[in-house]
Amino acid sequence: MANIKDLARMAGVSVTTVSRVLNNHPYVSEEKRNAVLAAIKASDYHKNINAVNLSKGKTQLMGVVLPYSDHPYFALLLKGIAKLAMQHNYKLVLFQTDYQEDRELEALEMLKLKQIDSLVICSRACDLEVIEEHVQYGPIVLCEKTGSERISSTFVDHYSTFYKALSYLYENNHRKIGYCISRTSGASSKERVAAYRDFANHYNLEFNPDYIIDECIYFEDGERVVARLREMDSPPTALLVTNDQVAAGIVTCCQKLNIPIPGELAILGFDNQPIAKMMDITTVEIPLEKMGMNLFLQAISEDISKKEMPVKLIERGTV
Repeated sequence: MANIKDLARMAGVSVTTVSRVLNNHPYVSEEKRNAVLAAIKASDYHKNINAVNLSKGKTQLMGVVLPYSDHPYFALLLKGIAKLAMQHNYKLVLFQTDYQEDRELEALEMLKLKQIDSLVICSRACDLEVIEEHVQYGPIVLCEKTGSERISSTFVDHYSTFYKALSYLYENNHRKIGYCISRTSGASSKERVAAYRDFANHYNLEFNPDYIIDECIYFEDGERVVARLREMDSPPTALLVTNDQVAAGIVTCCQKLNIPIPGELAILGFDNQPIAKMMDITTVEIPLEKMGMNLFLQAISEDISKKEMPVKLIERGTV
C-alpha cells in the first residue's frame, strides 16, 4: 500500500505538499494539487485512519457501558447519546456488561490505551475508586449521583424521588407498601433502600424486608412478583415498581387472575415508558433521552459537571 512518501515521489512534490492536499489546505498551487490527486488515484491510496487519529490525539470514538442492550431504560439513554453522537461526528463503542466487572474493566482499559476518547457508564458494577483511577486517561461520565469531584454525572435524585413516590402512595391510604427493584447492590438502589427505611420510620410503619422484591427487570418478571405476593399472609396493598416494563407485567398478570387494580393492589411505575401510557399505569416520568444527550455533552467536555434531571409524577389509573 502506498504511503505519503510514495505519493510525493510519484507527484514530484514534497511530503509537506502531499500532506496539505490530503488535509484540504488552501495554499497549494493547482498544478501541484492535480499532480498529487493523480498519484492518489493511480496508487489507490487510502488514509491510514489510525495514523490520523494518533496525530490528532482523537479517535472520534466514545465508549458506552450499559448492562443490557434490550431494556427500554437503557435503550432510551442510548438514543439520546446516539442522537448527539451523530451530530458531532462521533461513533459509539458499546460494552454490554450484564453487570460483570471484568467487562467494565475492558472498557476502562480501552480508554487507558487511547482506543476511545471518553467513556459513558450508564450503570456500573465496579467500585467508584476503580473508575476514578482511570479519569487521567480521558473523560468518564456516570449516570448516577456521586460525591466524586473528578467525574461528571447526569442523574436523578433517587432518594428524594423514591421518598416522594412512597408518600404519594401513603396519601392514597396505603400503609403496607412494597417495592420491586432490579438489583440491591447498585448506587441508586442503595439510595432507594435508605428512602424506604426513612419513610417507614417517619410514618411509624413496619419495615418488612419481604416487601422488597429484587431482580425485577423484564415484563415477564411481573408474573413472579404476583406469585410472591400470593404466598404472603399479609401482602402489600401497593407496589412501587422501578421499571414500567415490570409494572406492566404485574398489571397484566393481575388482570388474568382477576385481582383488582387499584382496588386490591395499587401499582406505581417508573420512567413513563410508552407501555405505561398504553396500559394507563401511574408512573414517575424520568427524561431518559435528555439524560443521554447530557451524558454525551459531558463526555466531550473537559470540565467536570453535575446535572440533576427533573422528574414528574404522572397520575393515571393504577393508584
